[in-house]
Parts: sequence; C-alpha cells; structure tokens
Amino acid sequence: MNFPARVSDFEALQELELPFYMAIGVFDGMHRGHKAVIGSAITGAQEAGGVSGVLTFDPHPSRLFRGAEGTRLILPISQKIALLHGEGVQVVIGKQFDAAFAAIEAADFASFLKTALPSLKGISVGSNFRFGRQRAGDAALLKQTGEAAGLSVTVVERLQHEGEAISSTRIREALESGAIESVNALLGYRYGFTGRVVTGARKGREFGFPTLNLPWAPECLPRFGVYRVRLRAAGAIQWEDGIANYGVKPTVSETAEPALEVHVLDGTDLDAGASVEVEWLDFLRGEQKFETEAVLRAQIAQDVAWARKQVSNG
Repeated sequence: MNFPARVSDFEALQELELPFYMAIGVFDGMHRGHKAVIGSAITGAQEAGGVSGVLTFDPHPSRLFRGAEGTRLILPISQKIALLHGEGVQVVIGKQFDAAFAAIEAADFASFLKTALPSLKGISVGSNFRFGRQRAGDAALLKQTGEAAGLSVTVVERLQHEGEAISSTRIREALESGAIESVNALLGYRYGFTGRVVTGARKGREFGFPTLNLPWAPECLPRFGVYRVRLRAAGAIQWEDGIANYGVKPTVSETAEPALEVHVLDGTDLDAGASVEVEWLDFLRGEQKFETEAVLRAQIAQDVAWARKQVSNG
C-alpha cells in the first residue's frame, strides 16, 4: 500500500490499513534520547508488519502561548524531518499545534488519536512526556487511557550523559555557550547545516585566507566565534577540513545578520550558489572586535595553525 512520507494532519492516514505505530514528541534536535523513543515505534511497526510514524509539531507548541518568545528551535522542521526519515521513520505528521489541539482534555487524548488514526496500534513517548489541556497528562495517564482505547503504550526512560538527562534544553544551553563538543555528544551526531555560498566582500582573500560565505541564522544561535569544522559540497563523498567564524564580523564591517565564513584548509574554492554541508567539531574562541585589520589577520593565522594542529592530532 502506498502512503505519504510527510503529512500535515491526520486525514491523509485515515485509510491506512496496516498497523500504525507512532512516536509522539517535538523531538527538537533529534538527540540520542529522541532516537530511543522513535526506535521503539519503528520496532513495534516492524514486528507487526506495519507502518512506523512520528507525530511532531510545527511550529513548537510554546509559540501558541508565548508567540515570538517561544522556544528557539535547534533544527528547522525540514532538517528534523530529513533526520526522522534517516532513522527509518516511514510517515512524519508535522501537525500545527493550534488552540483546538491544545484544548483536548488529557483523559481524552488517547481516544482522540485512535479516532483520528483508526489503524493506530501503538504509541511510544518519553517518560517526561506531557499532553492535554494545560499539559495535565503524563506518561502514566497515557498508558492507562491508551490501553483502555486499545493501544499499546511504550514509555521510554530518559537517557543519561555524564550523570544528567539528555534534553533539548541542555543542548540549547551548550550551543549558546559554544560547547560544541558537548552538543555533538548529546545529539549523537555532529551539529551542522546545509547552506548556499554567496559572494562576500572578499576580505578573507585579501588576508590570504579565502572563505566561503554562508548566510545562516537558526532560531537557536550558536555562540559567535571561531570553530573547527568539516565540510563537503552537495553530492560529494569526501569531507574537507576547515576553520569557520560565525557571527557579525565586528572588525571589518559589522553585519545585521550573522553569517558563517569557512576557510578550507587545503584551499578548495566553490562558486556562489554551490550547496555546502557543514559540520561543527570544536570551539576555539569567541568572536571579538580587533583594533586593526592587521591584528585580525595575525589572529586568523593563529586560528588556522590551531585548526591544522587539531587535524594532525586526529
């Protein structure tokens, strides 16, 4: 049976005949703990010969209550969905979290899902999952009401890293402080993004360190500063080592929007418009304003030497 890989609501799955097993959550960042919950739904679907799915939300539910002050996302929805499918999820429901959905009573939530998705057989959630009006429902209530509605409910305990629970909040805090090594350890993969090269002011080339200019402004901004990265052009297999500055370039001409400038250590160049995948590896220092461009140039040389040493050390 054919079924869509991505839908925005439940109607498209009304006619699904195969058993449906679904993980529920925001899953922002798609970290190791999220993957454990999602893996539970995938396993259930495989064992039943059914379809695995994820119910997630776009935008973040906090936007309904706090507007622009809502939670800043680690990943855009498109990147999250790509990662979900990469994990083996067959259907992603990217539902808008609106007032009607938020008003569902916690006691009625499981039966609502069963009515909306008749083929639904199992639900997987994290142990800290909250749902229903005023977030009154917890995992224990979902298990009770879910089983009453004919659903198996799997509650996955939170994974720990260095003695603390892995969470999206913890990852946001690490990003904002520049602790990219911690970010990657919590995610279980390297933090990164794909962007397109634009023509810049060519200051890096004047300094002897040409850069690829990549406009990029995620909701949850990493700390402005200098990072070691790796990158590759779209479709390429081989990764290349680089050093990057993310920020507003206060020494040369402060910009309103932050951007990523990447110097490829072996000097590879790409034309404007090229799509580039970048992964962040290590943090060196915060962005700062230097007294002169000559001082900046000397600092860049030191930064590049540091990056080369990190590469040689493996």
